[in-house]
Amino acid sequence: MDDKFSFLGRALNERRKAGQLRSLQSVEPGGAATLMVNGRELLNFSSNDYLGLTQRPEIKEGAISYLRRFGAGCGASRLVCGNFSFFEALEERLARLKGQESALLFNSGFQANVSIIAALAHRHTLIVADRLCHNSIIQGAILSRARLLRFNHNDYDHLRTIMRGDFTRRGPVLIITESVFSMDGDRANLTELHEIAEEHGAILYVDEAHATGVFGPSGMGLACDGKQADLVMGTFGKGCGSFGAYLACPRQVREYLINYGQGFIYSTALPPAVAGAVAAALDLLPKLDNERRYLQESAHYLREGLHNLGFSTGFSSSQIVPLYTGAAGRALELSNYLEEQGILGVAIRPPTVEPGQERIRLALSVLHTRKHLDRLLDTLAGRA
Repeated sequence: MDDKFSFLGRALNERRKAGQLRSLQSVEPGGAATLMVNGRELLNFSSNDYLGLTQRPEIKEGAISYLRRFGAGCGASRLVCGNFSFFEALEERLARLKGQESALLFNSGFQANVSIIAALAHRHTLIVADRLCHNSIIQGAILSRARLLRFNHNDYDHLRTIMRGDFTRRGPVLIITESVFSMDGDRANLTELHEIAEEHGAILYVDEAHATGVFGPSGMGLACDGKQADLVMGTFGKGCGSFGAYLACPRQVREYLINYGQGFIYSTALPPAVAGAVAAALDLLPKLDNERRYLQESAHYLREGLHNLGFSTGFSSSQIVPLYTGAAGRALELSNYLEEQGILGVAIRPPTVEPGQERIRLALSVLHTRKHLDRLLDTLAGRA
């Protein structure tokens, strides 16, 4: 029996030799901005809970109220008998907030990207994606069997060169980007991307996973006017503190995905408690402008402090601050050092990022005080 899986052992050994083997670590919530790991309370700089909503009483009460009214689960996919009334109410609300005709909920950001892209594209489609787009976007493109080309990160001259290239157009063209990039913390120029898409009759697809809750009117992201992007995906598991995802889109796209989106068709509907938490987050987000402002001030303060210590943070302009470490193995070494000092800063290494781009990905939250930031900087000063 072991011989049947020997290929798995070889693959794992390759990761182990490269120092890239992953493993799970059990954690529990701690206090504000902290996490309990192996019985120790660590100051947490690795969570995507940007607005601290995972523990907000309003979000918990929203989840509890839907749980009590609708039960623990929907019992089926939405196309069978799981389309509880709150789903379409949430979708109509999301469409208004995003300035689009309609919206459709999905069970996760990964499921949304894979399902949407695989449904919209086919072997005659051209997909042109930013080189730093999330893995879920690439997997959706691969599943679609479309022709996939990558333009250099935020390099729109390179994108124009690709779009003017000599290729036979037999199907739709999709240009895909994130609005806030998950590993680098920089932003796309959506205005310029929109112009390029319009010039070439392409569909502009924007992933707002790390912008939802944090940027834009009412915290609904950087593509909220229904004009800069044709299709906008966002998630509720980061800035909104819960789980799930959505696509804001024209009505015809929604109808098409209900009929052709495999991940939507064949998945049990999101649990009512999750929908209740999402509804509560949408109530709360418009009231959090001060928190959003504080979050960006904290990010600016941290970047300045890191620069003063001689660290590079690239082109970060958001709550995601990459601390580039240079030499291979340095990221893991620095992450271990931080943990010894009571700080959680997870190392990001290949294959998540390209070789030579190893980093500590520092993700800020409104729960981080100036004292927390100074503690991080003082700790890093010993290893600068």
